[in-house]
Amino acid sequence: MQLEKKTINGLRWIVGILKKHEIPYRIGGGLAVHVYGSERPINDIDISLSGVYFEKIVPEVRKYITAGPKHYSDEKWDCDTLSLEYEGQEIDITDIDTLRMSNREKTEWFYMKDRYRAFDIVSMNVEGETVSLIHPRDLVGYKQHLDGDHQSMDIEAIERYMGQHSLV
Repeated sequence: MQLEKKTINGLRWIVGILKKHEIPYRIGGGLAVHVYGSERPINDIDISLSGVYFEKIVPEVRKYITAGPKHYSDEKWDCDTLSLEYEGQEIDITDIDTLRMSNREKTEWFYMKDRYRAFDIVSMNVEGETVSLIHPRDLVGYKQHLDGDHQSMDIEAIERYMGQHSLV
């Protein structure tokens, strides 16, 4: 499945800013799953990075900010975030240093940086742009704690990708 034009434009725009400031990041969520073979539509571009870089990003993205930087907390997530909309594409940037997630049963919290930074970043070419993606093993690890029918579809697609690329 081809990426929508708004997703390509949003990806190139935000990655250009991150590269300009030499900010290490990882793309996760639906876009990463798409690159790893899922056919489902992409809602937003999810990016994790250290929140210390928000101050470098905000001046360049100010007119596209829809929320934040701010602290966000619900029964599943607890973190600092910055939400943008660029040419119709939602982009959610999360501070990996503060990102806590509850398990599927919502009985325990864990820091994502402690649990899912075990594997190296994967650099891939997406629509002519070299981007840093969350490693597929890390992506499967955190998707196992999420609700929704699409999570199992995503996990199956990622596991197929890993099998085809000797990452199992």
